[in-house]
Amino acid sequence: MSKESQKKKKQQIKQTKYSQMVQKKQPKPPLLKNLFNAFWVGGTICLIGQFIQSFYANFFDMSMKDASNPTVATVIFIGGLLTALGVFDDLGKFAGAGTAVPVTGFANSMVSAALEFKREGLVLGVGSKMFILAGSVIVFGVVTAFIVGIISAIF
Repeated sequence: MSKESQKKKKQQIKQTKYSQMVQKKQPKPPLLKNLFNAFWVGGTICLIGQFIQSFYANFFDMSMKDASNPTVATVIFIGGLLTALGVFDDLGKFAGAGTAVPVTGFANSMVSAALEFKREGLVLGVGSKMFILAGSVIVFGVVTAFIVGIISAIF
């Protein structure tokens, strides 16, 4: 074995020992607490969405199905507004995936990207960067809807 290969091997051993030491010393995340927070916050967001849908259905004399579209638009607007005000980030730190699963997570990803680049202007900053994160969701959603539509039409 050459000196250089021995040196590399010693370095790899040091890195492995260091990684093992870090794993032992690293605090374990409170898994049950995180799961509980994600569950109840995500559930509360969905419950608020259900109240909004019932409001549209009763106040504007719509069916529950017809009230779905304005409900989604309203929940996306609320998620975007809370992101712009800085409230959604704090809620996301507390609830984790509980805020990402409902459509509020979609609104958060769009508004966060837009806010990050607002110094570059409305067109080149906000307008062009808004769909960085949400673009893939939109593309795969449209493609999936197209494929499901074709399958549904065939069968």
